[in-house]
Parts: sequence; C-alpha cells; structure tokens
Amino acid sequence: MSDEPELKRARGTGWKSVYDTLRNEILALTMPPGQLLDETTLAERFDMSRSPVREALIRLAADDLVVMLSNRSTIVAPIEVATFPKYVEALDIAQRMNTRLAAALRTEADLKIIAKRQKAFEAAVKTGNHLSMSEANKAFHMAVAYAGKNPFMTSFYEKLLSQGQRMLHLHFEYLERGHEGYLLTDEHQLMLDAIRDRNVELADELAHQHTRQFQENFVNFLRENYSKEISLTSGNSAG
Repeated sequence: MSDEPELKRARGTGWKSVYDTLRNEILALTMPPGQLLDETTLAERFDMSRSPVREALIRLAADDLVVMLSNRSTIVAPIEVATFPKYVEALDIAQRMNTRLAAALRTEADLKIIAKRQKAFEAAVKTGNHLSMSEANKAFHMAVAYAGKNPFMTSFYEKLLSQGQRMLHLHFEYLERGHEGYLLTDEHQLMLDAIRDRNVELADELAHQHTRQFQENFVNFLRENYSKEISLTSGNSAG
C-alpha cells in the first residue's frame, strides 16, 4: 500500500518529463525539423511505457511542435519557410497592438514586471544559450502583453511567439556572426521606456521596427545558408 502514491505520481508526471525534454530539444533545434519521432525508441530512451510518450507527443502536436501523420508516425514540425511572410505579418499586428495597449493601460506593477523580464533577457543573452534567450525574450513580450489587459490579444500573441521560437534561434545565430545588428536588448529597453512614458505611437513604431528587424535578419540568414534566390517579404510588415 505504501508504494501506491509513488506509482500514481510516476504515472501522472511521466509524460511531463518527456514533453519538457522533447520541447526543449525541438526549440533548441537539437532535434531538427522533419526528424522522425518513434514512440518505441523514445520509450526506451526515457525508460517508460509508450503511453506517456504518446501523451507527450499529443501535447507537442497541440503546440504545433510536432506533426502526427496519417500513417501514425510523428515528425518534428517543419519550419514552413513558404508561409513565413504571413506569419510575420500576423506577428507584426499582434506585437504592435499589445505594445500599444501596454503603453495606454500599464500600471506601476506592470512596469516592474516588464523591467524584471528585460533584465532576465539581458542576462540570458550573456550566456549565449539560444533556448534561454528565446524563452526570456518570450517572457519579456508576454509581460508587455499582460500589461495591455486584453486576454484575447495576449493568447493570440503567445501562440505566435511560441511558433516563432525556432526561427528566433536562427535570428540569434545570424546576429552572432558579426553582422550589423544587436541582440534585441536595446530595442526592448526602448519599448519599455515608451510604455513607461505612455507614448502609444512610439511604442507602436518600436514594436513594428522590432518585427521588421527579426524578419530581415531571418530572411538574410536563409539567403546565406540555403538560397540566394529566396524571397520572403511581406508588404505590410516590412514597410
């Protein structure tokens, strides 16, 4: 009888351990887009039955990080280069609206949280760990979104930020190669200052520039590494 609580705990948390590990490996690009995820192999790796592995994969699919195919196999979700212009267009709108709302509606408590998230991002940049950087970047922008007090816009924005984390890693890599540019910290600080000053129009413009920088550097990364002919611009986001 004494072992029963421990068994229940193990069953309840097994999938979470698999989920967290695979999520980190997918976001960090340790598991590349398109890699096959075999349930049996994963079960052996994590030393558990296939049921928690399957549950973890289902939850990763809900996060758009894996794709469950019709033949019952599962792969790491591709980074859809062809749809990038539409993605960045949606990101631009969400980023601008949430930042505008934050500038208009923020409280002193909100400012403290945003500033704390900005410091955490600066610390993550110093580590050079792209996963830590992208998680801290997301936390900063979500703090801005929460300050805007619109749960519908916040939810939409969070989904877009999550979908873009792997692309953001390629953005970081591009900037670290010595190209002109900087690792977002200055832009974050300017956005924070505009929000603190309740300067809605400046906050909007800074958010737009922030998206545009991400777009331009990601496209340049792809051109350098995959094709000189690639064209991934969207009129609304880059203008």
